[in-house]
Amino acid sequence: MYKKSTAIAGLLIGFLLSSLAIAQPYPNKPISLVVPQTAGGTNDIVARLIAPAFGEAIGASVVVENRPGAGGNIGTQSVARSAKDGYTLLLTINSAQAINPALYKNPGFDPINDFIPLYYIGATPYVLVTPPGSPYKTLADVISAAKKKPGELSYASAGNGTISHLLGAMLNTSAGVEMQHIPYKGVAPAINDVLGGQVPLAFASLPSALNYIKTGKLQAIAISSAKRSSAAPEIPTIAETYPDCVGEVWVALFAPIGTSADAVKKVQLAMDKIMVKPDVREKLIAQGLDLNPVPAAKLSGLLKEELAKWAKIVKASGAQLD
Repeated sequence: MYKKSTAIAGLLIGFLLSSLAIAQPYPNKPISLVVPQTAGGTNDIVARLIAPAFGEAIGASVVVENRPGAGGNIGTQSVARSAKDGYTLLLTINSAQAINPALYKNPGFDPINDFIPLYYIGATPYVLVTPPGSPYKTLADVISAAKKKPGELSYASAGNGTISHLLGAMLNTSAGVEMQHIPYKGVAPAINDVLGGQVPLAFASLPSALNYIKTGKLQAIAISSAKRSSAAPEIPTIAETYPDCVGEVWVALFAPIGTSADAVKKVQLAMDKIMVKPDVREKLIAQGLDLNPVPAAKLSGLLKEELAKWAKIVKASGAQLD
């Protein structure tokens, strides 16, 4: 009888403890901010800039986790399959969320049905860069050289099917040239090989290249936005010569579908708080981000538009990965 009573008491205590754990308000433990790319890329830079302020605003420590691989698919899949408790969030870019579904036969996630759009942070252009001693000072120099030696002039990208790859494909089409694409596993190794002279050109996001440009380690040729960037207004746009050659990377926060409304609301309110802080905004703008807001309700629509846009470009480029 005593053993039976003890067992029942143990069960009751376990039930009460689990009930208390369930009842604890969100958040009550660290939040993982998953970046599905390598360190040094646009969303990694953004994640590390906002993490301290985000943690302070939401009342929990925030840990940035890089989970790269398969162009962003591995990290994105891991978040889609994670617990729907608000403690694993995805800070991603449109090259993974909007291009990979067209590029890969089975990316392992559904960008629309596997995620809740939480917050659009901002967008930034890509920049075509070259070492300072390069003979290519302007876009006209690049196109002239590419026309003289078809298929010989090469450019580096952050990987097959990334925006940095597809921008080169778009420029090839717009200018009627045939530059050779050299894919890397992330923007950092691509930039490193340009710095080392192994590759003459690269398309890199402005945040990942801006410090190199400002310190004179890289020379900026042109950027991929429709208008010049306020962070570097001296750099001409590709669109000034080829109006149809425009493409930017945007950064946004997502949660796995099924995450509670309470967690979603608290994350969004915390982001609202930090995105009006002058020091946070100044840091992001200094990295080349345009912070024009897109409400969460419209982020889903933006994603659908991007899926359609990039699907056409991927098809035209002939890029396809298993």
